[in-house]
Amino acid sequence: MTADEQDMSSRDRIIAAAAVMISEDAGARLSVRAVAERAGVSTGSLRHHFPTQRALQDAVLARVYDEVVSDDRIHDRTVPARERLIDCLRLVLTPAVGEQARESWITVFRTFIVPEQTDEIRAAYLGMEREGQRRVEYWLSVLVEEGALAEGDNTRRARFLCTVLNGLSIERALPAEESILRSEAETLHTAVDCVLSSPA
Repeated sequence: MTADEQDMSSRDRIIAAAAVMISEDAGARLSVRAVAERAGVSTGSLRHHFPTQRALQDAVLARVYDEVVSDDRIHDRTVPARERLIDCLRLVLTPAVGEQARESWITVFRTFIVPEQTDEIRAAYLGMEREGQRRVEYWLSVLVEEGALAEGDNTRRARFLCTVLNGLSIERALPAEESILRSEAETLHTAVDCVLSSPA
C-alpha cells in the first residue's frame, strides 16, 4: 500500500467513524479524542487530516449529506427543472416522518436550544446549517447553468428554501388536521415557483 493510500485510508476511517457517531447520536460532539479512538488512529493523524474542528465537521456533514441526499436528480434534464428542484428538496425531508420527525426535533431541541449556547454547540449547529445551505445552492447553480433559473443571489434563494424546509420539517412533527403530504407538496411548489420566477 502506498503512503497516499494509507493517508486516504486513515482519512476515510476518520470520516466514517465520525459519521457513525452522528448516526448513533445526532447531538454527538465530535471531539478529537473520541473520533480518533473510534477510527483507530492517533489524535495527531486526525489533526493532520483535519487541522480544525470545523474542517472535520464539514467533511463529515458533506459525507452524510452525500449519502442521504443525492445530487443525481438535479442533473436529469428529461424532467422539468421545477420538478427536479422539488424532488431534491423532498429528499431533505424524507428521512423524518411521523414519530421519527417528532424524535428528530426533540433531539434538536435538547441538543441546540435547551443547553447554554457554548461555542461547541454553536459550531455543531452552524456546521449542519452550512452544509444544508451549500447543497441547496449547488442545486440552484445547476439550474442557472442550464438557463432554467435567472442569474441572481443563490445564497439568498437557498436561505429562503432552507427556511421553508425547516418549517415543513417542524410541521411533520406536529399534529395536523389535513394530509401533511398534500399541504407540504403545495408549499414546496409555491416556494420553488417563487424562486424560479425571481428576478435576476
